[in-house]
Amino acid sequence: MDARGEIVEIGILVYPGAQMAAVYGLTDLFAVANRMAQDLGAKEAPVLRVCHWSEQDGHALAVTYDSLTREGYQPRVMIIPPSLTQAPTPELMARFRDDLRQWHAEGALLASVCVGVFFIAACGLLDGRSATTHWNFAQSLAEQYPRVKVEANLPVLVDGDIMTSAGLMAWTDVGLKLVERFQGATLAAETARFLAVDHVAVQARPGSLFAPRLDHGDEAVLKVQHWLQSTGARDVSIGAMADCAGLEERTFLRRFRSATGLKPTEYCQQVRVGRACRMLEFTRRSIEQIAWGVGYQDPGAFRKVFAKVTGLAPSDYRRRFAVGEAAAQG
Repeated sequence: MDARGEIVEIGILVYPGAQMAAVYGLTDLFAVANRMAQDLGAKEAPVLRVCHWSEQDGHALAVTYDSLTREGYQPRVMIIPPSLTQAPTPELMARFRDDLRQWHAEGALLASVCVGVFFIAACGLLDGRSATTHWNFAQSLAEQYPRVKVEANLPVLVDGDIMTSAGLMAWTDVGLKLVERFQGATLAAETARFLAVDHVAVQARPGSLFAPRLDHGDEAVLKVQHWLQSTGARDVSIGAMADCAGLEERTFLRRFRSATGLKPTEYCQQVRVGRACRMLEFTRRSIEQIAWGVGYQDPGAFRKVFAKVTGLAPSDYRRRFAVGEAAAQG
């Protein structure tokens, strides 16, 4: 099957107490997606390689299952599944902290299901950022990690280099989102249809489609990408980004565009608009307040950028996608 070309390696962290139904379910879901790609003749679609990572002797992490049985591992995604019992203990999370930080630093997308988000929060990677989790653990997450903006009303929250999800069965949503990200919307929809499960991506919001390239191998640019995601790309300049990368401005601009496919200003617009979309969907803040909240001093400029990225005016976006009380705020 890997003769088709590109291989996307997806890791699943099998920690003590992990819900094995999610581990095996995700493994099967990606296998179905690969088969759908073959059956539909999608020769350009990457092959999804699934690896299970678990502790071995001396607590060292190692691959205990590999769907392609190949040598060499470099996860593009690391999924932290849910637990059937309770939120993980600090001692348990500490055992995986360094590995998760390393994978993230090397460009892997971290994706959590339910209480799996606690592992990411314990790494400090969610400080100042939004995340979702099961409603039963939302207060505990907020209390243990007060710098995390907990949004428990979202089934799945994709924020660039980190994806979090809410319910115990949200692993289906996470899996289908990843299929959509790497193999395309058609294969995600066909996989969902074959498995007879709902696919939240069918209702994807225009502002939630930003999937930045993280596997380009340019560590200096990746460092800037992580910084922009963590700050919401607010109050940043080309000079500040170049300083973060440790590069001269002209070199930074060239390497950033080569690595991400976007100019730094375009990248920042995508990050800001993505956050604005969530505010429009789930808060009753005015358009002006949202513009200021994501870093635009001029609401008019914000409206222009928002329409350029999503194809909709902010007010139209709210009318189409707002949830609950937010829908009453035009």
